[in-house]
Amino acid sequence: MKGRTWITIGFLLSLALAQVQEGVDLSRLAAFKARLEAEVDQGRLPGAVFLVARNGRVVLHEAVGYLDPTTKAPMSKEAIFRVYSMTKPLTSVLTLQMVEEGRLFLTDPIALYLPEFRDLRVGVEKSQDGRSVLELVSAPRPITIYDLLRHTSGITYGIFFDSLVKQEYRKVGVDAVDQTPEEFLSKLARLPLQFSPGSVWEYGNSTDLLGHLLEKIAGKSLAELMAERIFKPLGMADSGFQVPKEKWERIAEPFRQDPFTRSPTPPALNIREPPKRFSGGAGAVATALDYYRFLQALLNGGELAGKRILSRKSVELLTRDHLGPLYLPSLQRGDPYLPGPGYGFGLGVAVRLSEGGSPLPGSAGDYFWAGLFGTYFFVDPKERLVGIYMMQNPGGRTYYAQLFRNAVYASLR
Repeated sequence: MKGRTWITIGFLLSLALAQVQEGVDLSRLAAFKARLEAEVDQGRLPGAVFLVARNGRVVLHEAVGYLDPTTKAPMSKEAIFRVYSMTKPLTSVLTLQMVEEGRLFLTDPIALYLPEFRDLRVGVEKSQDGRSVLELVSAPRPITIYDLLRHTSGITYGIFFDSLVKQEYRKVGVDAVDQTPEEFLSKLARLPLQFSPGSVWEYGNSTDLLGHLLEKIAGKSLAELMAERIFKPLGMADSGFQVPKEKWERIAEPFRQDPFTRSPTPPALNIREPPKRFSGGAGAVATALDYYRFLQALLNGGELAGKRILSRKSVELLTRDHLGPLYLPSLQRGDPYLPGPGYGFGLGVAVRLSEGGSPLPGSAGDYFWAGLFGTYFFVDPKERLVGIYMMQNPGGRTYYAQLFRNAVYASLR
């Protein structure tokens, strides 16, 4: 009997250990998956793929729901997603590669490469006869490449919130991908800045502009640069700016009607046809596993499986806060400060400033970013932890990102 008892105890112990891998309790993440499946059943979530890795090992990679809620095709772990603003860290890495090669400095004024951005103006809203009017004043200093990376250029988007400057952006359609790089740059150079360069964090077309600046320096398209310098070295076989026809059946699609906003879902980026310009701020596609390889390379100090894409010190530069004294005035703007309380901003990612100060679980020095249609990642160097959540459900992006992050940190042992 004693022998059988020890066998039973050993079996139960091995079962328990199997539920905890690399200090991650998989039973907690199984509960998260069940929650997502319930959200699919309720019609709130079309489908999703999520991945958790710790200590360089993928401990969980799951798919739930539908790849396409219209056809009811099941979601696959190999689904290809429009990652939108998760393109920005990729462009940041390209930039720092060129810095390492001596092809540019972060302190360079962008007009050194794009002369049309030499004489910029700032839009100042003033009251006149009981209404707001836009007064244009000369920018007090040039925009630098550093400003583009940390979103302190004063350049904005036409979307997200409203202002007289943003209205000017919308009038000319500057945010659109369906225009040539020359058309985009010409429009943007003529538009007023939302803020003076270097004065405050403002989310906008800075990284798109940066991508086209890199194209000019390198004499190659952004798609070619990313393929040669990031995607191919890291084995990101399904990443790019267009999905080839033989992979169309793997493209994740959104609801036609967003269940969170109760409005028609905005048209998704057309990734079946070659774009007129490659958007360094929002144009890329990837699978969860592909994007994990990129993040794990950053967590490893710039290399993966013997392939180095960036030096350790450049990775540190990218993932450190660069707002400094601009953090508080940026935070005081409220919702337009997308990193949120407790997070500064590095060279393309939000960076946690301390253990406290944020309502999100995490560690000092963790970093994250997200995409318009619901893709999200975080990296916690202290915990050697990577989390990736991907869906195409724009209205629920904040809700599901927080749900995922909370579940992952609750699973740590």
